[in-house]
Amino acid sequence: MKEQSIIFFDIDGTLLDTDKNLPESAKKSVARLKEDGHIVAIATGRAPFMYEELRKELDIDTFVSCNGQYVVLEGEVIYQNPLHKEDLVALTKEALGNDHPVVYLSEEDMMSNVPEHEYINEGIASLKLGIMPGHDPEYLHGRDLYQTLLFVPEGEEGQYIDKYDNFDFIRWHPVSMDVIPKGASKAEGIAKVIDELGLPAERQYAFGDGPNDLEMLSTVHHSFAMGNAKDEVKSKARHITKHVNDNGVEHGLRMAGLIQ
Repeated sequence: MKEQSIIFFDIDGTLLDTDKNLPESAKKSVARLKEDGHIVAIATGRAPFMYEELRKELDIDTFVSCNGQYVVLEGEVIYQNPLHKEDLVALTKEALGNDHPVVYLSEEDMMSNVPEHEYINEGIASLKLGIMPGHDPEYLHGRDLYQTLLFVPEGEEGQYIDKYDNFDFIRWHPVSMDVIPKGASKAEGIAKVIDELGLPAERQYAFGDGPNDLEMLSTVHHSFAMGNAKDEVKSKARHITKHVNDNGVEHGLRMAGLIQ
């Protein structure tokens, strides 16, 4: 058996192609990694409930969710980093006054603070989840929330970024941004997994394509940016593989020598 490595994959634009489908080549590549005894993990901005079917299809039980705020190793929760509650209340109140709705994400569900909004419809629909947020303006109370989606068009986010020091804002859609704890990232969540496993840097790999992958790609020893990534993302990775629609995952794993 080869020395065991761990490979972290982003979902959207990395494992899933631009139509939100899982390429057969990626599915087979993940199966080969697992057959060779490697650990395959997911590192995503999505909350766990948003990709349960994908985890089952790929038989993956280690994952970094909500951009690093909810981490599971072999089916067990090992790290939780919820949003600052008081500041989330204040952000929600301000955003509502600006007609910028929010969607709260727990590990189990997502709820909007407004019954319906065109920005939410546009942003969530792009993920092709087959579900939309429910409506519960009180969902932020009485539970831990690991990420919030702030639906604010490009160019209008400055008022929030400058004001809320306990949050980082990461754009993922023209009308939506992830709100996560300050200084948090997928890299932080990955570090929690590595601390538990004790695998050396040379046996750590990561694949990603988006702005929320910057820390991960600049931290993980063997990092691969997808060919569809923007230049800023590619500049943080050690390697660049092909476009996700052109068997990018498989190509990158061959580049790494992890599959034949």
